[in-house]
Amino acid sequence: MKKRKRKCCICPDVGLAVVVITKTRKMIHQRNAWLFLLLTNAYSLDDGGWFTEQDVILVEPGPCNIAFINGTLTQEKFLNHFASKRPFAIDQATDNLVFQKACSKENLIKKYGKKVVRLSTANTYSYKKVDVPLQEYIAHYMKPQRLNTPGNETLYWFGDNDASWNTFFNIYKPPPFELPGMVGAYSFGAAAAGTGVPFHFHGPGFAEMIYGRKRWFLYPPEIIPDFHPNQTTLQWFFNEYPKLQAENKPFECTISPGQAIYFPDRWWHATLNIDNGVFISTFLGPK
Repeated sequence: MKKRKRKCCICPDVGLAVVVITKTRKMIHQRNAWLFLLLTNAYSLDDGGWFTEQDVILVEPGPCNIAFINGTLTQEKFLNHFASKRPFAIDQATDNLVFQKACSKENLIKKYGKKVVRLSTANTYSYKKVDVPLQEYIAHYMKPQRLNTPGNETLYWFGDNDASWNTFFNIYKPPPFELPGMVGAYSFGAAAAGTGVPFHFHGPGFAEMIYGRKRWFLYPPEIIPDFHPNQTTLQWFFNEYPKLQAENKPFECTISPGQAIYFPDRWWHATLNIDNGVFISTFLGPK
């Protein structure tokens, strides 16, 4: 008797997990996508036009071995338990449904398509910069990452947002937490499935997904991850990650629309976009 593969889905009437039979890998991808969207139901289930073909999704959501907070976190608890100590993820820290709608593919192209954005190479040091109109980036550069393309040959839009974006950023509601003597600065961008930024570190901050899902990998400052600076996160994930012993694996979590992750000062981190995605980070620095 052949074993049948099973999958778990959400029953919309009672919210319970039910067991059903699945036959194809494609259905498994669809299940995972809908589960993550259903779990972030304060955000629109619409993908905002950033649809991802199933055959380009090379990575599944992974484990989450950091604190994941569903609900309210006070400023006091943030300072006492996380600020300088450890990363955490939080769901629905603020309501950004209006900002999400403003970030639809159609809206960004309509309002900002001719605006020049700065692309950086997706390697640790990001030396190369290229300026192109946003509509050109979306049409010609925002392609699924190929496993054999190195990070120093991959162009990625994230950050380098000048003051002309301020009106747009005024719609966004950042996570409501503060570090004494610090102020937030936004970095906004969009990227295709399989792309990401390899291990690097900087000051503390929050990163929120607006559309799509992103896997995060983190190490504390005293542990330097083994990686090549020109290797993409996708290459590291397939070539190095499986070799790691349990005690050497990173902290990690998958962040979905409406969720944010906090990374403390100088924590190493790498990112990997599961889907085509839109995202914004709040970097905290001295006032």
